[in-house]
Amino acid sequence: MNIYTFKQEEDFVSTGASLIASLLHTKPNAVLGLATGSSPIGIYQRLIEMQQKGLVSFAKASSYNLDEYVGLPEGHAESYRTFMNDKLFNHIDIALENTHVPNGNAQDLNEESRNYDLMLEQHGPVDLQILGLGHNGHIGFNEPDDSLDGGTHLVELQEKTRTANARFFDSLDDVPTQAITMGVGSILKAKQILLLVRGEDKAEIVKRALTGPITTQCPASLLQCHPNVVVLLDQGAGRLLA
Repeated sequence: MNIYTFKQEEDFVSTGASLIASLLHTKPNAVLGLATGSSPIGIYQRLIEMQQKGLVSFAKASSYNLDEYVGLPEGHAESYRTFMNDKLFNHIDIALENTHVPNGNAQDLNEESRNYDLMLEQHGPVDLQILGLGHNGHIGFNEPDDSLDGGTHLVELQEKTRTANARFFDSLDDVPTQAITMGVGSILKAKQILLLVRGEDKAEIVKRALTGPITTQCPASLLQCHPNVVVLLDQGAGRLLA
């Protein structure tokens, strides 16, 4: 595991964007595992700038997002499909039919989960998987539990997760109670993982995830088992690491 802590936001962003751009230079048809949240936004913006300047192309690439809320109307401002379209896809040369986000409005959510895993098996493995980190140690929407699902599955969101995400909605009551997420097993199949964490409020869970015991009660700790993880932290998130 390679851990980098940055004092400047610019260095955090440029390092993350350069890692993804380098992959696309060496493998134009790369399979990208993408994430939502505040941590990757600056990197997505940098990649848009690079693509518009002709420095990188997504024309042959495909992408698979980690997760999606269940039950939000199509086009809802806080759906993860809307997020990805607005923050990245609509501004680069990727073919929209090659971008995949779980369908949180599928009639049969278990079948949707199985089909998502099937696509990952047929078109993967993911070359580079971007992850954020929840305050309770979740990756994707894999919440702490006595056991974790390996494949894509329906999950009940913990109150701590819903409260953390309530700032994006009018009220806590508007935050969905369920989501579809790639499982930890699916995530760990990626050839390389890029974990992005920003904010002083994440420092304790960063230390627990990266240096603590490997346990399903902190799903991110399972990343310690992966052979190729790059961790980018801002100074606040990394303040408790030696």
